[in-house]
Amino acid sequence: MGMKELVLLFALAGAAGFVPQAIAARSADVTPVADVTFTLRTAIENGQLVFVGNAGAIKGQVNPELKVAEGAVVAITVVNGDGAMHDIAVPAFNAQSDQLVGEGSSTTIVFRAGKAGVFEYVCTIPGHKAAGMFGKLVVGDVADVVSTAVDVAKDPYQVGKPVGDRAAQHITYDLLTTEVEGQLSDGSTYRYWTFDNTVPGPLLRIRQNDTVTINLKNAEDSINIHSVDFHAVTGPGGGAAVTQVAPGQTKSFTFKALHPGLFVYHCATPMIAQHISNGMYGMILVEPEGGLPGVDREFYIMQGELYTAQKHGSSGLQEFSVEKLLDERPEHLMFNGSMNALTKTFDMQANVGETVRMFFGVGGPNLTSSFHLIGEVFDRVYNLASFTSPPLLDVQTTLVPPGGATMVEFKVDYPGRYLLVDHALSRAEKGLIGFLHVKGEADASIFDSSEKSDPASGH
Repeated sequence: MGMKELVLLFALAGAAGFVPQAIAARSADVTPVADVTFTLRTAIENGQLVFVGNAGAIKGQVNPELKVAEGAVVAITVVNGDGAMHDIAVPAFNAQSDQLVGEGSSTTIVFRAGKAGVFEYVCTIPGHKAAGMFGKLVVGDVADVVSTAVDVAKDPYQVGKPVGDRAAQHITYDLLTTEVEGQLSDGSTYRYWTFDNTVPGPLLRIRQNDTVTINLKNAEDSINIHSVDFHAVTGPGGGAAVTQVAPGQTKSFTFKALHPGLFVYHCATPMIAQHISNGMYGMILVEPEGGLPGVDREFYIMQGELYTAQKHGSSGLQEFSVEKLLDERPEHLMFNGSMNALTKTFDMQANVGETVRMFFGVGGPNLTSSFHLIGEVFDRVYNLASFTSPPLLDVQTTLVPPGGATMVEFKVDYPGRYLLVDHALSRAEKGLIGFLHVKGEADASIFDSSEKSDPASGH
C-alpha cells in the first residue's frame, strides 16, 4: 500500500471514530472498502468545464447528482478527459483529491458521508467552479430538509408596467417586511429579511411628478423593527424617519417624485448595514415625462452580499457574522438574492436582433460593482442611473457603487450564453454570476467558430 492509500485509510478511519492498530506492520492486508462508488470524467461541453458520469446509472449525465445513504463510505474516482489540470473535493467531509494533469490520469477520494443533507462536490482549481465544475452530493433522505426554506430569489422579468405617455397620478404601494429562512444555494439557507418575501424587493415603477403613498407593514412574526429609505424621496431619511415600524404595525408617508432616474430603496433601521445585507433593498424607477423608449426585453437585477460565520460552500443554515460585516469580508455574493437565481432558478432569454434593457443596482451594503456582460458591449449606459445626462456609448464595464444604480441597453447580435458578472472576477467564486441566453441565427460575419481552435484555451 502506497502513501496515498495510507492517507485515505487514516482519513476514513478517523471519520468512523477509530484508528487501526499496527497499520504499518499489516498495511499490505488492509484496504478501505467503499459502500458506493462513482466514476466521473472531466470534459468541456457547450463552453463549460464539467464533470460527466462515466459509468453506471449516471453515465453521460453532466454534473450528476450523487445519492448515498447516511453513514455510507463513498469513493469518487475522477478521470481526466480533457487534458487540463483538475481535482475534486467534497468540503463538507474534508475530502480533497490530488491534482490531475494530463488526459487519462485519475484520482480517487474516499470518505464517510456522516451526516444527512445536500452537499457540494467541486473542482477547486481557481476558476473551475465558476466555469461549471460542481454538483450535488445528496446524503440520506433530505426531502423534508430542502422543502422548509422559502425561495426568495427575485424574478428578473418582474419589471412592472411601463408608464407610457400618461399624466402624473397618485400611486399607492403596499410593502411588507418579513423575516424568513430562504434558499441560499443547493443545501444551504439563510435567515433573510425582505420586502415582500423576495430579494431584492419589488421594482416600483412610476412617473416623474407622480404623488406616491407608501404603506409599510412589518409582519407580525418579525423580531426586528424595520423601515424604508427611498433614495428618490426628498424628505427626512427618504421616508425612514417616519417608517420605523414595530412587528405587526403599519406606517405610511406620501412624497412627490421630483427627479427622474433609477433609485435604490433599503431598510434604514440600525444596524443599517445588517438590515441591507440581510436582503432589505430594492429599486424604484421614476420614468421621465413621456416614459422611456420601448425595447424588446427588460430585466431587473440587483447585487448583494451576505456575511456569514460559515465559509462559502458550507451546508445548512448560515449564521450572520457581525465581525465579517464590519470587516467588509462577505462569504457570499449574489444576483437577485441567491446563488442560483440567475443561473438555475430563472432563465433570462432574448432573441437575436432584439434590444435589451437592464435595470441594475447594488444593494451592498459595502462593495462597488464592476458590472459587465461577457461577450457583449453596452450600446448605452445611463451612468449612475441619470436620465437627464447623455448616455455613455459603447461601454465594456461600468461602475455601480453600493446604494447606486445604472440602466444599460444593447442589441443582441449573435446567439449563445452570455455571462453576467462583476468584473472583480474573484467574486464569481462566491456565487456572483448570471446567464443571458440568446437564441437565433448565427451570423458568421460577426463571429465565426468554424476555424480550428483549442477549446481549453478559454476566451
